[in-house]
Amino acid sequence: MIRRRLRPHRLALAMVWGCAAQPFAAGAINSVQIVASALSPDCLEYKVVGLCYWLLCTPVGCTVETSVKVRHYVPNVVVSSYSQMGSNPWEEVAVLGTGISGVAEGGGANQQKRVERKDNLQFKNADAIGHPALASPLFNQFMARMGQTCPGSATAMMPYFLSNLDALTWRSGLPESFYPEALTPGMREVGSTLGGAMWGNVYPRSGFVTQTDDYKAAAVTAQRAADVITRAGQLHVYQPLTATPRPGYWPPGPVKENSRNHKWQRLTPELSRSCAVFPDNHQPIAADSRYAWALWQPYSCCKRRGQTFLYSTGIE
Repeated sequence: MIRRRLRPHRLALAMVWGCAAQPFAAGAINSVQIVASALSPDCLEYKVVGLCYWLLCTPVGCTVETSVKVRHYVPNVVVSSYSQMGSNPWEEVAVLGTGISGVAEGGGANQQKRVERKDNLQFKNADAIGHPALASPLFNQFMARMGQTCPGSATAMMPYFLSNLDALTWRSGLPESFYPEALTPGMREVGSTLGGAMWGNVYPRSGFVTQTDDYKAAAVTAQRAADVITRAGQLHVYQPLTATPRPGYWPPGPVKENSRNHKWQRLTPELSRSCAVFPDNHQPIAADSRYAWALWQPYSCCKRRGQTFLYSTGIE
């Protein structure tokens, strides 16, 4: 009988996924499981997309050198959305989401019944914290097997947004309730009314969402948090997650709903090994109203081969 031997990195990967599949506290997830979830070729979506051209000059003259241009996604932050203060499903950072007495307390939903329909005014807290895989040797090994890779913009475990610290804006919706994005129907919406899958408005970027579905309400608040942190100069209390392009390095722009300039990987209540853009097809409801996703963003880069970057070619 012939037995096939697993390569060491494949065996390690299988062991990690096996550990990640072990049961844990209901509705919760820990850093080890989050790191394991990042070993996802589907979410990484690694591609060679073109060539870069560099001018290399030496004492004997100048030549044009080339390098391969690649594109892939990076898991920058974990965005959690939950109803009650201090109940972030990411166990190690839950304490960061505890309330501030007299300012940020409580949460939940207010059910409003009408003659023809029922609306739920949901309130969700949201946290965006640097993905732990960014500091993991296991994830670094996974990336190294791809060859050339691009550095991300985030720092592992860095709090980029904590809604309890942004309580005045996150709980009032002011001043964004008066922005054109909040007042214009069909503008800045997660999903599409015409497509029959409109989950909610991005503006105002607060914790209140009118939505009967708990998963969709949580997804909308996660989208809002990502919208804030990937832009500079917003009227919120947060740490910007931005990067500046440089020769041979193209970081992502601000997150935009319904587009492929970002992807979400569901971590709770059911861990997924793939990524999608909201509205996604599978929408499991958490019994405890606690949700978490990893936000993946795309980067393109090429290795420097000279003093001066000339241009790049290819299709992304």
